[in-house]
Amino acid sequence: MAVYSYSALNNQGQHVSGTITATNRDEAVKSLRQQGSHPLTVKEAKQAAFNLSLGSRKVKSKDLVIFTRELSTMVSAGVALPKILDTLAGQAENKYFKEVITGINHDVESGAPLADAMAKYPNVFSDVYINMVRAGESGGILDEILKRLARQEEKDAAIKAKVKSATTYPMVLLAITVIAFFILTVFVVPKIGALVLNLGGPHAKLPPQTVAMLAVSKFIRHQWYLVLLIIVGGPLSVNRWRKTPKGKPRFDALMLRVPIFKTIVSKVAIARFARTFASLMGAGVTVLESLQVTSHAIGNFVIEQELLKASSEVREGRQLSQALAKSQLFPPIVSQMLAVGEETGKTDEVLAKVADFYEEEVDSVIDSLSSILEPIMIVIMGSMVGLIAISVIGPITSLNQTLQQQ
Repeated sequence: MAVYSYSALNNQGQHVSGTITATNRDEAVKSLRQQGSHPLTVKEAKQAAFNLSLGSRKVKSKDLVIFTRELSTMVSAGVALPKILDTLAGQAENKYFKEVITGINHDVESGAPLADAMAKYPNVFSDVYINMVRAGESGGILDEILKRLARQEEKDAAIKAKVKSATTYPMVLLAITVIAFFILTVFVVPKIGALVLNLGGPHAKLPPQTVAMLAVSKFIRHQWYLVLLIIVGGPLSVNRWRKTPKGKPRFDALMLRVPIFKTIVSKVAIARFARTFASLMGAGVTVLESLQVTSHAIGNFVIEQELLKASSEVREGRQLSQALAKSQLFPPIVSQMLAVGEETGKTDEVLAKVADFYEEEVDSVIDSLSSILEPIMIVIMGSMVGLIAISVIGPITSLNQTLQQQ
């Protein structure tokens, strides 16, 4: 008997994980299905420990796209899978990814299916990726599935790159502004204040804004560790909180209420849903399984719960288009296009067009985001510099008036 760690979907469509004892992997999978669960990954506990030790190492989206594209090309050419994996391992520039491909190749040569071998590395291959590969192997269309996966990975990588590009410049401006603000507040304003008091004599008074800036400067100089804790620890705490079971639903719900982020998050989620669901359906995966796997690939807890709710209605016999028609998060065009696909039997083709449409919308929104964020950053910079300028010029003006009176 051996202990296997598993990841599965239960009867309610919820993601569960744990361990199970069985004579072999097939018996573990069979036992999970008898319990009413749909296994996503099942592996020996010692393999899970191995993955944990490597969990901090990452594989870039670009590397995964290249790997998937080359794997698809060589599978289409009829090259044996062990030979393909050996070649790709030799070409991989990422040291960890080379180890991953080598490990997959070892399992494949031992007789394991490609999907099961990839499932040992959940930090590299997502549940969607693994399920699509498994469907491709079962249907004998692995090359076509890998082409779909490559396109999907390329689309996801392109969206991430656009978001990063749109936010990098404004964030750099903000960082420079904050650094300049602290330098002026800590070093310049106190010297100006001391100079005015020394030259103005005992009756010299500083303007209110300068007094306030001096108080801020004093606090920063004496309580610098608190300031550093807030600046560094604050974002880290929020990032950790949003990954907790209680924090993630609240953070994701907040993202769907903030005006600018709401549009981006919802359109990205709809594009990802349409692209992933279409790929799974095209691979021959059932509607329920496609819906459950897709829901966990969305990246937003609120939208994930909406899809799981729709999955429950589909399980009761309703059409997916009818279930999503009642949703407040999915626009009417999604349910309407789904209805067309269900009537014509071409759901995957219809949803692929929906994905193309929303990916273009995402591009448009991200482009406009740059034009919105840059003026906002300029206003913030101007306000902070203006506050410093007023705090410095005010005492000088006050000193000039005092000297004239004398």
